[in-house]
Amino acid sequence: MKILHTADWHLGKRLDRFSRLEEQVLVMEEIISIADDEKVDLVIVAGDLFDSFNPSVEAVELFYKTLKRLSQNGKRPVIAISGNHDSPNLIDAPDPLARECGIILIGHPKAEILPFENEYFKILKSKAGFIELKIENTDFPVRILHTPYANEIRLKEYFGENKEEEINKVLAQTWKNLADEFCDDSGVNLLTAHLYMNKRGAEILEEPEGEKPIKIGNADIIYSDIIPDQIQYTALGHLHAFQNIGTAEKPVIYSSSPLCYSFSEAGQKKYISIIEANPGKAALYEKKQLKNGRTLVRKTFTSVEDTIQWLKENPNTFIELTLESETFLTVDERKLIYQSHNGIVHLIPKVKNRELMEGANHEINLSQDIDILFRDYFKSKNGGQEANEELMNLFNEILNA
Repeated sequence: MKILHTADWHLGKRLDRFSRLEEQVLVMEEIISIADDEKVDLVIVAGDLFDSFNPSVEAVELFYKTLKRLSQNGKRPVIAISGNHDSPNLIDAPDPLARECGIILIGHPKAEILPFENEYFKILKSKAGFIELKIENTDFPVRILHTPYANEIRLKEYFGENKEEEINKVLAQTWKNLADEFCDDSGVNLLTAHLYMNKRGAEILEEPEGEKPIKIGNADIIYSDIIPDQIQYTALGHLHAFQNIGTAEKPVIYSSSPLCYSFSEAGQKKYISIIEANPGKAALYEKKQLKNGRTLVRKTFTSVEDTIQWLKENPNTFIELTLESETFLTVDERKLIYQSHNGIVHLIPKVKNRELMEGANHEINLSQDIDILFRDYFKSKNGGQEANEELMNLFNEILNA
């Protein structure tokens, strides 16, 4: 069977003052097209479906329309779990209606999905944190252990409160019990979760800039070696770069977000994962690059002319722009820069000899002329940048008023 794994849609997310909804519409279309072209049998969306607990009407509409088209109106099962940005109650709410379209929404950890079927697939078995599906045109079932994001309160509610026990031990035992009961070589065995998971002994993976940390209370990071041996592929959400923290034989995949959502992701390529899985065999996966969305770029220039030339040559970008100069930018220079491009998110003026300025000791003589005092004050508050004449004229105008 073929499976499409995607995650971290963050529908409704903004980049500072810029909406990303138009880009999200295009990239959702792209994911739907890949699912159809690859003729996948199952779609998994591993959390952070929305960017906030209270998403906009437009984001919610895009979410449901996308899932409905991914499910081909019930022909193909779609399983979507909640992440740390999602309200689990909001995700669970439309579940009875979603089932009619072949969509299984899982908001809470250890949720138990009531069995149902349509003419294309049915849930054979269900238990808290587990479902088994039989899909039309496949000769074997697919078993899925599912763990949406759990905050500390939900962990105590669903997994019990034992302060002596690490979350790794709790999850390891929960997953092992389910895998031992339901997962054998007669079906395909999967795990999907929205967790901050790392490979034990490896360098700790960084969470994306602007992402809410999901280290749960004082619990340790979740380690990939607690995944049961029966699991052939683990579909993760939370980290925004594509990576396998498992092995070639037992992939544990962060499929990446569909768009770059912060400048810490500048230059990243974005993917979805296409998995080929058969009972009793190693799962194979292929990462497919997504091509829609504006590129995020961090650039540094030393002249306004070079800045404007580059901006005009690279229109389809969002930019964090640093401009190194000897003096403060004039109003006209700033205006010219912003007029040359509609995707400047941050403009950061930076004095070239800032390191020297920061190391210098400077004694203030309060008997000096107020113009000189203001120049010194401005310099101290702006990384050593000089106040230009335009700014000084404005200062004197205010002073005289």
